[in-house]
Amino acid sequence: MSPTAAAENGSVRSSHEAAGSIFDIEDSEILKLLERPRTIHVERKRSFDERSFSEMSNIEHLEYVSSSVLNTATPRSCYDSHFMVSDAWETLRRSVVHFRGQPVGTLAAVDISVEQLNYDQVFVRDFVPSALAFLMNGEEEIVKNFLLKTLRLQSWEKIVDEFKLGAGVMPASFKVEHDQVRNNDTITADFGESAIGRVAPVDSGFWWIILLRAYTKSTGDSSLAELPECQNGIRLILSLCLSEGFDTFPTLLCADGCCMIDRRMGVYGYPIEIQALFFMALRCACFLLKQDEVDKEFVERITDRLHALSFHMRSYFWLDLKQLNDIYRYKTEEYSHTAVNKFNVMPDSLPDWVFDFMPSRGGYFIGNVSPARMDFRWFCLGNCVAILSSLATPEQSAAIMDLIEERWDELVGEMPLKICYPTIESHEYRIVTGCDPKNTKWSYHNGGSWPVLLWLLTAACIKTGRPQIARRAIDLTESRLSKDHWPEYYDGKSGRYIGKQARKFQTWSIAGYLVAKMMLDDPSHLGMISLEEDKQMKPLIKRSASWTS
Repeated sequence: MSPTAAAENGSVRSSHEAAGSIFDIEDSEILKLLERPRTIHVERKRSFDERSFSEMSNIEHLEYVSSSVLNTATPRSCYDSHFMVSDAWETLRRSVVHFRGQPVGTLAAVDISVEQLNYDQVFVRDFVPSALAFLMNGEEEIVKNFLLKTLRLQSWEKIVDEFKLGAGVMPASFKVEHDQVRNNDTITADFGESAIGRVAPVDSGFWWIILLRAYTKSTGDSSLAELPECQNGIRLILSLCLSEGFDTFPTLLCADGCCMIDRRMGVYGYPIEIQALFFMALRCACFLLKQDEVDKEFVERITDRLHALSFHMRSYFWLDLKQLNDIYRYKTEEYSHTAVNKFNVMPDSLPDWVFDFMPSRGGYFIGNVSPARMDFRWFCLGNCVAILSSLATPEQSAAIMDLIEERWDELVGEMPLKICYPTIESHEYRIVTGCDPKNTKWSYHNGGSWPVLLWLLTAACIKTGRPQIARRAIDLTESRLSKDHWPEYYDGKSGRYIGKQARKFQTWSIAGYLVAKMMLDDPSHLGMISLEEDKQMKPLIKRSASWTS
């Protein structure tokens, strides 16, 4: 079946679906099966995250709530005391999309003042903060429905210009259309054939796995993840990434525009966002897979890749003052196993701005590393996910937080948060973006400020014991975001201006704010999106001066 074919009433099946699968019965019947009473067991261990919570007890901005909210059965109204929070919830609920009477996701935006384009669709990556907000508020049905619906879409045959995509590819988005005459609903999925540049969404599958774990941790119910179809869906996604090829690196080779930055912005190769999400998805899969005899070999492949990936990222993507000085002094054309400059990076290619940007204390994972090329730009999402997944060591996580504090004006400014820093302009802009009118300097993906990133920063702050940073960022957000009608992004070097093409009432701007607020109010929510450090994956790396007091 073509990916643009419609699934009327949710009954269309791929030709390779096995008899007796959950796709042979109606969605409502699946939900009834999953809602049967069962014993819920949530095992709590003292993790790095929890140690951070206990160490924050004296911080005036945060009152740690020790009681668990993992099994809240009904929506709570305790967050509605603040007008902006109430406005956010009201707007978020208006964005909910229904399929055959059941909520299955949220629209990208509900701005009726401009042409909808594809903002009237449910995007996988966009829905994640909405899903977390609903889970934190005890509303799990919409998240369960979304996970099942996108799992069904994964089973569709996916063809783009006569080329068949891998079975594990998840859609970038889907659209629900209501036929008033026939009184039925139709779903159309986009696997990249309608996207700008026709690029398949590499990050969609990773976010799906991460969200499935968040749902399991939040509800304490593993019955959804244990469904054979969900187990197979995880294997299909990761099989695309674990297949053998010509790669000499454990990182994933990607095309430009395959993630949140979905336009040409020079992030082809091995972008930090994809590598951090890949790492987190692998670790979440280890938690979700049953690890029986069937999955034993597959789990071993995941474990091997995690070890190699963590070493590679922590060794070659990490940049602090000492490492910057080492690269500045690199010799080139080294040929042997003892080479220091393993990627043959030319010191003259170091951009001037990075020398002023790098503080004495602090560091970050750079944007990209490949033969003879290092992209030294800061990317917020990749670095925050590196902290949450424990791809970053505790020392590296602390250094990233140090960098954000030291470079607050550059990375946060008047509206959190810069998606990347710095902007590219002039001749470089023309070459890298192809003169993209949307990605002009300090706009959109080219150094624009995206409020949705607030939830990731807040989660990273709580995990590292720096809630005061999150509180400061949330205060900035509350001064404008609701009054500006929840824009998608802001423009300008400090994020002062509403983006020139930004949609209003952007759903993930709303949800990102709500998640940040609820997480700061109750840090125990962090457990659904954060992973403890795996001591076995810790490589032998010399600590630089920026990691020590």
